[in-house]
Amino acid sequence: MGGVSKPNLARRVAEAAEIALANRKYVTFIDVVTGLRWLHSRHVDTWRQGRTATLAELAAVDEDRLRTTAALLRDWAQAKGLRPVETPYLAGTRDRRELRFTSRDGQEAFRVHWLSPDLSEARVRRLTEAQSKAPDLVAVAPLNAWTCAGCGDTGPYLIMEEERPHCLTCADLDHLVLLPSGNAALSRRAKQESGLSTVVVRFNQRRKVYQRIGLLVEQEALDAAEERCLADEEVRLRRRERDQVRRAEQDVEFQARMAAEIARLFPGCPEGRAKEIAEHAGQRGSGRVGRTAAAKALDENAITLAVIASIRHLDTDYDRMLMSGVPRMEARELIKERIEAKLAEFRLR
Repeated sequence: MGGVSKPNLARRVAEAAEIALANRKYVTFIDVVTGLRWLHSRHVDTWRQGRTATLAELAAVDEDRLRTTAALLRDWAQAKGLRPVETPYLAGTRDRRELRFTSRDGQEAFRVHWLSPDLSEARVRRLTEAQSKAPDLVAVAPLNAWTCAGCGDTGPYLIMEEERPHCLTCADLDHLVLLPSGNAALSRRAKQESGLSTVVVRFNQRRKVYQRIGLLVEQEALDAAEERCLADEEVRLRRRERDQVRRAEQDVEFQARMAAEIARLFPGCPEGRAKEIAEHAGQRGSGRVGRTAAAKALDENAITLAVIASIRHLDTDYDRMLMSGVPRMEARELIKERIEAKLAEFRLR
């Protein structure tokens, strides 16, 4: 087990699984390995795009550890009385090939989704249908120079076929036009109208994730979608306003619960400081630790990371060090004792 005992790994698997179950009422192997931080969401995106032979190639642990983790997840789920549903994992490529988790046989153990018995039959049916649906085709707007495996040329987007990059011309997609992201209704309707469509993503180097930048659709479909959107623009505007109010209310409620949990774990943290940490870390769309699934489930480790981030920036010279050119990891090591001291202070009543 590479220095990690099986009982300790079982505990960590259970903690990651509990968080996913609390948030979505079902748990997957992907939820657990990303929760354990053996894989980042960008690795999962790369794998789903069909740009790697197996998910294991991108993981921070070996295949044996992944197999052990799948077995531990099964044991935990069975003890909880969760319902197993095997789900296909298909690549976002033209051939829709079946994705492989590891290089060896026995892929079934990784494909099982464990569903809460509290889910209604209708919800189970909707989940199963959604998870079994073939994924969108995915084209990548590459950041670096690349060469098409078909014609030897290049282009603004590449799509994977047989694990090799192809230009849109070779992939018979060059008749499609790009609809940039930003108008959800228009994108949804253009996709509905288009007989063929492809999601376009680009890697965000700062956030380390693939982000959707648009949709390739047929020109006729885009024209039809624009006409539909013009016809009901006022209705959709009123709906957006209502949704915005509802989301704001949900954020306030979540941040209040997070502040209360900070106060419970760190009773020495001033009330105003706990509120500030919760509001900063839990800001919608920020990508901060407070918006992770673990934080939304009020996981102790995620809450502690949010407090540490606040201490790092407000109670140490960390930001000044970065501005003066000190490498990030070196700066973190230099302030480690200060952070531990402040955490100890916050833990005191």
